Amino acid sequence: MISREPTLERLAVARQVLLEPFGLDEAKLANALRVIGEHRIDDADLYFQYTRSEGWSLEEGIVKSGSFGIDQGVGVRAVAGEKTAFAYSDDISEAALLDAARTVRTIAASGMSRSVKVGGAPKIAGSRVLYAPMDPIATLDSTQKVALLERAESWRARATRAWCR
Repeated sequence: MISREPTLERLAVARQVLLEPFGLDEAKLANALRVIGEHRIDDADLYFQYTRSEGWSLEEGIVKSGSFGIDQGVGVRAVAGEKTAFAYSDDISEAALLDAARTVRTIAASGMSRSVKVGGAPKIAGSRVLYAPMDPIATLDSTQKVALLERAESWRARATRAWCR
């Protein structure tokens, strides 16, 4: 049996990571969809992205470089007949979301105005947990990450010596 609990947990994580820090909530998302639907649009989607990356480089047992990056944004897609329109912003904010919504509406609209009802309770489908909702970057501090790199370097050196015998 597929449980809805993991889905609800992931929705809570999505709210915490993608909506709340940027002053967004479900009402503001519904408003963006309403803006898109002011013209004849067959379908519309909102996409949110927030990724963090961290890299460390070890050479001859010494940490030579480290990097950290954040890639975030919001995208909107609208479909009208055979036309598909996309808009994207690196800024996650209500203003960026509404600007993207107006952009795709303008691109995809056929010029006919109509009213679209948006709202109601979201439908939540059951699903399986494939990945734990944790931040892998935060699982180790910098000292632990360097120690892990040093262990990996040591294993690599031993494997190289064993291979070359």
